[in-house]
Amino acid sequence: MNTKKILFYLIAVSLAGCVPVMSLHCLYSGEDVIFDEKLLGTWVQEPNDPKTIWEFMRMDDPNNAYKLIFTDEEGRKGAFLTHLVKLQDKLFLDIFPSELPWEPEDPNHVDWPYNGFFMIPSHTFIKVGQIEPQLKLSLTIQDKMEELLKENPNAIEHTMIEGRLVLTATTKQLQAFILKYVDDERLFVEEVALVRKTASK
Repeated sequence: MNTKKILFYLIAVSLAGCVPVMSLHCLYSGEDVIFDEKLLGTWVQEPNDPKTIWEFMRMDDPNNAYKLIFTDEEGRKGAFLTHLVKLQDKLFLDIFPSELPWEPEDPNHVDWPYNGFFMIPSHTFIKVGQIEPQLKLSLTIQDKMEELLKENPNAIEHTMIEGRLVLTATTKQLQAFILKYVDDERLFVEEVALVRKTASK
């Protein structure tokens, strides 16, 4: 692997947006996963001048999951295996990189630079405020999460890996933590409101 090249993309992606919080374990067990047809399709921030694009597609395997292709305003992409998770009456997305951020035969070629966030197999979580008429998503940001953990270090099991905050708690512990702090702006910080660009197919 060309470490300098990968580092360049990590820096570029970090400048494009804030660093999400990673988790070693997923947010769901089997009974927590749902599938909502209304999520399928392409969503953008502005219909006439899309700055970022979120495209949700149905997957055949597993058939209760989505493939998410995320494209930022510079055209950089990420490909993710995504589950829609329902905990009590709250909805979340659990996203996991579906491909390596580099091609094995050419480590200098990066098709999915956003996957460079996931240099270890890890999940990140997004709160879904609503799906229609707008898709409202609230993201995790490491800096804000660190504020929460500084105030309460025992809120959730975690560690730091090369300056990255990584949650190490079990799925059950993650669910309890997420539900406890679901309305705390230090956990889910920035709400993004998206509008549908194309209908589901």
